[in-house]
Amino acid sequence: MFTISASSTAARPTVVAHRRANKTRAKRSVVVHGAKSNPVSSGYAAALVDACKSSGALEQVHADMETLDAYVKANASVAGFLANPTIVAEKKKDVLAKLGKEAGFHAFTGNFLNLLVDKRRENQIEAIIAEFETLFCEATDTQVATVTSAVKLENEQQFMIAKKLQEMTGAKNIKLKPEVDESLLGGFVVQYGKDGSGFIDMSVRGQVDKLASVFVN
Repeated sequence: MFTISASSTAARPTVVAHRRANKTRAKRSVVVHGAKSNPVSSGYAAALVDACKSSGALEQVHADMETLDAYVKANASVAGFLANPTIVAEKKKDVLAKLGKEAGFHAFTGNFLNLLVDKRRENQIEAIIAEFETLFCEATDTQVATVTSAVKLENEQQFMIAKKLQEMTGAKNIKLKPEVDESLLGGFVVQYGKDGSGFIDMSVRGQVDKLASVFVN
């Protein structure tokens, strides 16, 4: 997954890596499941975004949230540990502090996580991260698109798709989330837009289905 940002219309947009590699970062799932927005998660996420904007830490805290999200999703026991009301707050803070130290979290991120524990909202971490991601994309004019292909796309192919989406949507940044679905037979499909309403089908299966519908009709 990467983001392109067109700083110049004449020059090739820069491919921006979201996070430096480190041993605590797990492989990130390309689709977020199960984290539903609610008044609590929305409120905390909005407060965090506003505070980050004021302090100029939005980009770094966003990277921290991506790392934390990947880690929690890859380690179900961590999510269970944080959601367990019988475990004392200090133990939870210690675990989060160790993760933050190894991953190089911004101080702002560490303070926010401690606040969640103090307010007994650590069981909302995944939902808060999901809402933070949505608000971050809105604040940075980032269009998120899921690209599903029959085989893994090369970086250059992803770049070309992202560039085309940037031209189509006028968004400042494009974030691609790649997936592989062999049943497409070849090519790719792109789903984008806040509600996923934008859809481009360049797959072999899509073309076959269109031809089939012509013959049937």
